[in-house]
Amino acid sequence: MKQYDLFESIEKQESLDIINDQIRACKRCRLNVTRKHALIGEGDINANIMFVALSPGLKEDSQNQMFIGPSGQVFNRLLSAAGIDRNLVFMTNLVKCMLPKNRKPKMDEIEACGQFLNKEISIIHPKVIVPLGSYATNAILTKYHTDPQSLGMSFSNITGKLLSINNTKVFPLPHPAALLYNPSFEQNTIEKYKKLKTFL
Repeated sequence: MKQYDLFESIEKQESLDIINDQIRACKRCRLNVTRKHALIGEGDINANIMFVALSPGLKEDSQNQMFIGPSGQVFNRLLSAAGIDRNLVFMTNLVKCMLPKNRKPKMDEIEACGQFLNKEISIIHPKVIVPLGSYATNAILTKYHTDPQSLGMSFSNITGKLLSINNTKVFPLPHPAALLYNPSFEQNTIEKYKKLKTFL
């Protein structure tokens, strides 16, 4: 690693450490009452690809790690099929705390975590942001001032397609959890994940 790259990585990590401390201590919404942990992002801080999932599951909340529950097993399988090393990507959540009883997130919960996600994106500065599922996709597109509905964009017709929005590349993909309920879509989902290899 070149010296200026090393300095940049150190600065990135220091900036991320500050945000991570804020995430762990956050009490901006009701979820701080029911969570065990507020999960910080994980992975390569110099990654070209940044995944944005919805929220931690029960196992993730319990063990304070990203993607280690049932959907995490699917996620690992999808990455493996796509030939992508999990250690070479960065992963974070739209909502940093577990949603009780796996319910849908409320708008104020998404907004409460929004500035954390914005800062993570700014620090990691990935070449491609990969939102997983409709909630994360809508939040990312809205961040870049694109209303999916006003453009006639439904989640189903933009998954697996590279969008260039205000000089930012966004590549929406199905959330791995979807395959827990619809395993017949796995091969189709794998083909979409395989496109990620080109971004590495």
